[in-house]
Amino acid sequence: MTDAVSKAAHVLADHRASIDRLDAILVYTLGERFKHTQAVGKLKATHDLPPSDPTREAAQIKRLEDLANQADLDPEFAKKFLNFIIAEVIQHHKQHQS
Repeated sequence: MTDAVSKAAHVLADHRASIDRLDAILVYTLGERFKHTQAVGKLKATHDLPPSDPTREAAQIKRLEDLANQADLDPEFAKKFLNFIIAEVIQHHKQHQS
């Protein structure tokens, strides 16, 4: 193995270690987020509130787009990601109402 290839392998390992740590942060963050959305779903079910709130969802999508732009992340990707999470949360809320 050449010195350049060895150095590249080390840099690659460092990047992958960072990616692994960030993946763990994402999973734990999503876990914490869903704990709160589950509590919201139970609260909505208890008080006979609708499972979705389109006004809040639109505001959150706009907010996430702004954050994505600040973080140099594709805002379309951020919107798709949040829409996926919102759809999952609404499904959970509907389950609480059943």
